[in-house]
Amino acid sequence: MFEVTNTPNAPAAIGPYSQAVRAGNLLFTSGQIPLDPATGAVVEGGIAQQARQSCENVGAILRASGADFSNVVKTTCFLADMDDFAAFNEVYAAYFVSKPARSCVAVKTLPKGVLCEVEAIAVL
Repeated sequence: MFEVTNTPNAPAAIGPYSQAVRAGNLLFTSGQIPLDPATGAVVEGGIAQQARQSCENVGAILRASGADFSNVVKTTCFLADMDDFAAFNEVYAAYFVSKPARSCVAVKTLPKGVLCEVEAIAVL
């Protein structure tokens, strides 16, 4: 059995999935792209602005689930261009100060043509 997280403080799902699912004491967030939760629009700017919004969206889901970034044990990050790796890391490091395990890969394309996507697994 699992529990679904749904908060208006993060973008609504743009497909047939939940913002996050809790199974036991584990929380699995869906990948968060840089959408403004109020408008549903992609935030303007480059990788730094988009990474910040993606992390803010993950944070909103964590908070709605009774957690915060310190509960995160693993992230998976997707970049549209590996040349953005350093700039992405600079923003990411400000949020994930506990340094969870992470995979970061470049992909051909991301939804809505965004530059990054972040998903997390947290222990509650």
